[in-house]
Amino acid sequence: MRLLLIIFAQFLSGSIWFAGNVAFKGQGLLLSAVQAGFIAGTLSFAVLNIADRVSPARFFLVSSVFAGVFNVLPLWVEGHTGLLLLSRFACGICLAGIYPVGMKIAASWYPETLGRALGFLVGALVLASGFPYFLKVVSWQGNAAQILTTTSLLCLAGGFIQGVLVGDGPALPKGSAFNIRAIRDAFAHKGFRAASLGYFGHMWELYALWAFIPVLFKTLVPAGPNAWTFAFFLVGFFGCSAGGLISLKIGSRRVARLALAVSAVCCLLSPFFQKIPLPVALLLLMVWGIAVVTDSPQFSALNARFAPRAYVGSALTIVNCIGFFITILSIELLDLWISAWGIRYAFLPLALGPLFGWFSMGRLPGGTAGHSG
Repeated sequence: MRLLLIIFAQFLSGSIWFAGNVAFKGQGLLLSAVQAGFIAGTLSFAVLNIADRVSPARFFLVSSVFAGVFNVLPLWVEGHTGLLLLSRFACGICLAGIYPVGMKIAASWYPETLGRALGFLVGALVLASGFPYFLKVVSWQGNAAQILTTTSLLCLAGGFIQGVLVGDGPALPKGSAFNIRAIRDAFAHKGFRAASLGYFGHMWELYALWAFIPVLFKTLVPAGPNAWTFAFFLVGFFGCSAGGLISLKIGSRRVARLALAVSAVCCLLSPFFQKIPLPVALLLLMVWGIAVVTDSPQFSALNARFAPRAYVGSALTIVNCIGFFITILSIELLDLWISAWGIRYAFLPLALGPLFGWFSMGRLPGGTAGHSG
């Protein structure tokens, strides 16, 4: 029951991640602002060692409260692009106190079976990212006030559940002070280097695809693009959950490589989606929605396993920040690519990410690449 509450809280508080994209125009820039804020927050919290100075559950609650406030702030500064981007940046900072901190809370309650929960936790964030599109489908049809207000209230509810009903577990992991020298020591390890490079390739594709997939659906199914966009995120949730269970039998490395291979094929096939029968195109897009994110929890497990024991927290912080910085590059470059070549060829450059990740994961030590625990 407690794990369900943790997952539910992660879902509710994570629902603000794409709320700005659904409520306003400017898909790429708005999401890049959130990503930049997440990087700034992750680094700041690591340097200040916040997670070990205060209760993670309380920090999750405080972060959710501020996230909810910053999420609705654009309603009072409507028309001011700079303030809108600043509010999304602030949301990203707050999300750095929600997503990774939620993982730490889960680890404090389930230290022996955290690997099994990773798929559901990451899946909850995937579903949360697509939830604003669901709100747009069921009602309000683009009413920014309703979308932002609803997701802010959900974010507050998630913070309350985590901070009051769940709390910190008895096995709260003790972190270590942030150490920038961990970069050298961590990447000197062959396994950690291979897993990290695979993760970087994955991140090159993931958020850029999420940012612009609504544009493709608008072209393919102009009568219901938001419903199909939500379906794209929904199947990703099931992919994360199933991938976590499958990894117990065949290992995280194999699950990640398979997902990367399928995702790369979908990228390469994307120019044909407007030429083939619509049902086939939609089926392939659902497969892509599964593959593009199934490997996310597996990379979390692999990076944690191969990180140097003395610098686990610092190593994972650095890798996450590099990964999210890569998402900003791919989002902005894809925005320019679409302006030049149109939506038909939009996703071809993203194939570089999963292909790079697939080859990088081939260097992961086979004897220790097995199960995610």
